[in-house]
Amino acid sequence: MRRRTIFKAAAAAAVAAPAAALLGESPAHAYATYDVAVCEQYHNQIQIYPSNVAWSNDTVKWRFNPGTADGWSNLCDVKFRNTAAFGEVALVTASAGRVGIVNRTTEVVQELNDVLWTARPGNSPHAIERIPDLGVIVVAASVGYLYVYGPTAVHDPSTLALIQTISFTGAHGVWWDDIHDRLWAIGRDYAHVYTVSGTYRSTRLALDRKVSIGPPHMGHSLDASYADSNLLLATDGSQVMTIDKTAYAVTQEYADDAVKSYSQHDSGERFWVQATGTKYHGDDRTWVSPEVQFFNAAGAKSFTRSLPYGAEFYKARLHSTSFH
Repeated sequence: MRRRTIFKAAAAAAVAAPAAALLGESPAHAYATYDVAVCEQYHNQIQIYPSNVAWSNDTVKWRFNPGTADGWSNLCDVKFRNTAAFGEVALVTASAGRVGIVNRTTEVVQELNDVLWTARPGNSPHAIERIPDLGVIVVAASVGYLYVYGPTAVHDPSTLALIQTISFTGAHGVWWDDIHDRLWAIGRDYAHVYTVSGTYRSTRLALDRKVSIGPPHMGHSLDASYADSNLLLATDGSQVMTIDKTAYAVTQEYADDAVKSYSQHDSGERFWVQATGTKYHGDDRTWVSPEVQFFNAAGAKSFTRSLPYGAEFYKARLHSTSFH
């Protein structure tokens, strides 16, 4: 039986299960506690929940709710980064065409009035990253481009403007490696590694290396392993893998298809979202799942998290402002 079939059966059983049953043992067992940010496309929100309790309106810690107009529908990526001027910001993309930087405050629900900067590159933006100290934003658009936006002042995101467009077939994921000062992007068949030169509006990316992920594969997501700072976590259409940032070795972790995002806490625990190919609310979103799957440090499935109204999760990511 395929893993996604097992997951769908587990999700149905989890609806009525208490938290202890979901964990498979007493919640007092040594599971780590951390916050998880999800891209939830049915309500079209970025949401943050604690990992150690059932998810609901009562346990949500934060929401970004931009509505669905003007390119904001189908939120599909979020990263949290520290800035000198605003503290923590959320970087978000929506595959309908919009990207933005959200000034994260103490409000539980934030909306478009909290957006510091936004652009509409189109071409189905799927991932976003910020290069520290430069204030430069890089967007991966799945139609086949990386878009680079540079400011005139690092502390003023309103001055960001498009400064470079790079062709990359199937561009889906992007991540900054702050150890080696390189930008990673993943798309069809390859992960690309870019060097960065210049500052602000003169910043440019240059391709340094291509790392094969085993063609023909459509690379999908990039994330940090917070248990091993030398590894990036990646997914494509048919596998979940790690990429060694020094040796550039690609190692398959799971031979599972349709995994949209994969993350790992510093405890070694990990979690992912795996699309089920099912339409849940009469819409066309076959690329989502109603649950996030969690695994223990040994890699075995531990528990799931879902929402009472039937969420459509696209990605889940550790709520962290660290790059590694």
